[in-house]
Amino acid sequence: MYVNLLVSASIVGGLGLLFGVGLSVASKKFAVKVDERVAKVRDALPGANCGACGLTGCDAFAECLVKGECSINGCPVGGEELVNNLSQILGVKAEATVAMTARVMCSGTHQLCKQKFDYSGIEDCLAAAKLYGGPAACTYGCVGMGNCVRACPFDAIVMIDGLARIVESKCKACEKCVGACPKNIIKMVSKCSEYTVTCKSLDKGAVVRKNCNVGCIGCRKCSKVCPVNAITFNGTLAQIDPEKCINCGECMKACPTNAIKRFKCE
Repeated sequence: MYVNLLVSASIVGGLGLLFGVGLSVASKKFAVKVDERVAKVRDALPGANCGACGLTGCDAFAECLVKGECSINGCPVGGEELVNNLSQILGVKAEATVAMTARVMCSGTHQLCKQKFDYSGIEDCLAAAKLYGGPAACTYGCVGMGNCVRACPFDAIVMIDGLARIVESKCKACEKCVGACPKNIIKMVSKCSEYTVTCKSLDKGAVVRKNCNVGCIGCRKCSKVCPVNAITFNGTLAQIDPEKCINCGECMKACPTNAIKRFKCE
């Protein structure tokens, strides 16, 4: 009996040893080589996993970079410092970067923009917008239910009297807020584009004046004083070309409704 147990134990032990050696050899033979630069790139990334690069997260972006399938400028959150670090790790030339920020193209707070009705439904911009275009008299403006605030992973958006406002010093240009806004009034602009028409209304001037105190009425006074012809019009709505604008501020001085705002370059 004892001999049988000893033989059985020896056989099992031998098989275990054999399988262990086999697995060890197989793991070495079939091991997938991992580029050590992936770990270095991953450590350099912000780690926000916000998806602003267009991929599922920082791990996927790191692998994409090392494979040479993504641009080192692909992560807007990291900024110029990250681009320089990645260029050293990957041995590629650093590309020029432009610091971007989100900006709300609306100034219609509850105090400045008339309200059609008191909304007491779901605190969701899309739901509110489906009800007669939202509670605001201007159907182009901010709905004010805070979808963008909840979407921002960097706490860079605040609500002030029913109007979303970007804290540009905190904004990382991840574009989450852009996708969250059902009115498409949040745009990405260069942080050094100091002057912006904070209105998206395509209504005629008389209608804009009736609905909002700070909307663009299409008077064209701004374009007349611009020394570099940087202002064009989409119907009655003024638009400033950031490539031409020299940040002189003459347009803001001429605007009778204060629809043009200055945002200091930080």
